[in-house]
Amino acid sequence: MFILMVVIFVLGYAAIALEHPLKVDKAASALIIGSLTWVIYILGSGDILGMVNDAGEYISTAWSHFLEENPTSNNTEGMREFISHHQILYHLGEIAEILFFLLGAMTIVEIVDHHQGFKIITDKIKTTNKVKLLWILSFLTFFMSAALDNLTTTIVMVALLRKLIDDKQTRWFFASMVVLAANAGGAWSPIGDVTTIMLWIGRQVTAVEIITGVFIPSMVTMLIPVTILSFTMKGEVTRPEINDDKSSTNVPVWQQKLILIWGVVTLLMVPVFKTVTHLPPYMGMLLGLGILWVLTEVIHRGHHNEEDNKLTVVGILTRVDVPTVLFFLGILSAVASLQSAGHLRLLAESLDKQLDNVYLIGIAIGLLSSIVDNVPLVAGAMGMYPIVDPATINPLAENAAYLHNFIQDGIFWEFLAYTAGTGGSILIIGSAAGVAAMGLEKIDFIWYMKKISLLATVGYFAGAGAYYLQHIIIHN
Repeated sequence: MFILMVVIFVLGYAAIALEHPLKVDKAASALIIGSLTWVIYILGSGDILGMVNDAGEYISTAWSHFLEENPTSNNTEGMREFISHHQILYHLGEIAEILFFLLGAMTIVEIVDHHQGFKIITDKIKTTNKVKLLWILSFLTFFMSAALDNLTTTIVMVALLRKLIDDKQTRWFFASMVVLAANAGGAWSPIGDVTTIMLWIGRQVTAVEIITGVFIPSMVTMLIPVTILSFTMKGEVTRPEINDDKSSTNVPVWQQKLILIWGVVTLLMVPVFKTVTHLPPYMGMLLGLGILWVLTEVIHRGHHNEEDNKLTVVGILTRVDVPTVLFFLGILSAVASLQSAGHLRLLAESLDKQLDNVYLIGIAIGLLSSIVDNVPLVAGAMGMYPIVDPATINPLAENAAYLHNFIQDGIFWEFLAYTAGTGGSILIIGSAAGVAAMGLEKIDFIWYMKKISLLATVGYFAGAGAYYLQHIIIHN
């Protein structure tokens, strides 16, 4: 049963990758594996939860903690209760945070888009030259991602791309480069990516050190692919004709500016809201959506014609991409089952045994994050490697230098923030930003592998090399 869970995940992953040849929407495949892995888990709970590692510890860390609090539950009934009443609800809470965040961000972007707010920005971008446009959008995405987060930024930038580029394949290419830039920008900011937020909140890193330590490697990760493309990319982009339903409505300029400003302010206030209240980011996103909703209701109050109805949030919600949200639900559920059952812990322990080097471990985690969600991988690393107090390290000890890598703001934590944040760009399904772009633009998995994966890999290793050189220069 333990191996069967992996087999189902791999087969489902293949179905997602072959979405277009199979002509089966990836959301359907994701929902199937998201459900089936949990079904296999609970049916085989006796065998799976009873598995131990070489040290005699239960492979499922969560089950081990549960038994400490409920020592009489080590039976079939207790195992099923653990899975159905504890683990599923626990992971559902984490997944719901991401889904509500995504729904809120997508709705806010749609509100701005329907009120032609992005037209104000796109009108400022006059160039149609592909190379110039690539540089402008990459830098814009890189710094926006650090201020907002990579997921929200990708949603906003994809909406902008629809106003700038008409050809689908060209738009796919630019959307994919947005994913690279968004993940790179999110890696060096304490609020730019879920994994950096986790490390920041867990006190593995501090805000100033993560910015100064990871900024240059993240910038290199973005610059290398963009520079390569500057020598190979040629031609002009074709702007889309303004004739869709959204743009056919006559929105006054003052409304465009007002909704754009409030939309941007709402998104920017989410990290501030989290810092001040310590509540999850989705709460700030939903609060902002509620305020923007009230604002649009006031603006369109008393107007009941068809054009104004299209601009109300109720009308806009019908256009939000629900399949993308369901795709997220399925994928995250499947990964959560593997985390709960202990697959990811075995993976992390295997890395630790095979790669006795913090740089190699970090690079491996980054590469794995292109296949498996980076959140549980980072969570596993945080659980495996506790923060070391510098005062407890004996400078004469043989492993003193190695232990120093795990102190607060140590090399391991900073490098982990970089690799886990940017490694997901290698495959489009490897990051929240990539999944969002894939859902919104219907980007083909195989197409991304052929056109983008090599560029992302080169950028990833270049950034890793930049971090290594930076560390040598600073400490020598």
